[in-house]
Amino acid sequence: MSEGEGEMVLQAQDLSMCFKEADLEVRVLQGVSLHLLAGETLAIVGTSGSGKSTLLHLLGGLALPTGGWVKLRGQALAQLGPSALGQWRNQHLGFVYQFHHLLPEFSALDNVAMPLRIRRLPQAQARAQASAVLSKVGLSHRLQHRPSELSGGERQRVAIARAVVGQPATILADEPTGNLDRATAKVIFELFLDLTRQQRTSSIIVTHDEQLALRCDRLMRLEHGRLIQ
Repeated sequence: MSEGEGEMVLQAQDLSMCFKEADLEVRVLQGVSLHLLAGETLAIVGTSGSGKSTLLHLLGGLALPTGGWVKLRGQALAQLGPSALGQWRNQHLGFVYQFHHLLPEFSALDNVAMPLRIRRLPQAQARAQASAVLSKVGLSHRLQHRPSELSGGERQRVAIARAVVGQPATILADEPTGNLDRATAKVIFELFLDLTRQQRTSSIIVTHDEQLALRCDRLMRLEHGRLIQ
């Protein structure tokens, strides 16, 4: 086992999430527990509306659970204030969504450099690291192009590069290929797996595509608010 492997990077225990609609209480998640080791890829599959995106929001500290807890690198997220939580996320988490969420006024290079600039890295250093990662995803010739000048597959490559550029402990990916055609989705998914494995970054990938999910180290199913091995 190489250095770092076997280290627990993300844990969730007995997560529950309820929403109130008028007089009704809607229970989205019930007693969800999981763990993620360094360098491991975990796929979570489930039908639309099964609570997959809600689970990722809780794991990423973007929302607080009704019950249970999440720890990232041993730190309980609920114990951090808003500013400290934002810094912890920036340092240890990367996010990839179905829609790229790139900033339209910035080039691919500056979109990818953004997480590093938030860490207050000098612009030249941030751009150098961003350029290196964009080269790894095959976009060294598109550094100065804005999102509107890129194809759907290229935009998602930029989004993946942005997620990994800071070498986070974990990447949370919510249907990262759901907005792409089948052939492009397969290429982008393999690229994502290759890149995270090169960097030994762990990842949780939410998807409805079981064929892609089987490419991950582990697969779990979210059914009726419960996570099943």
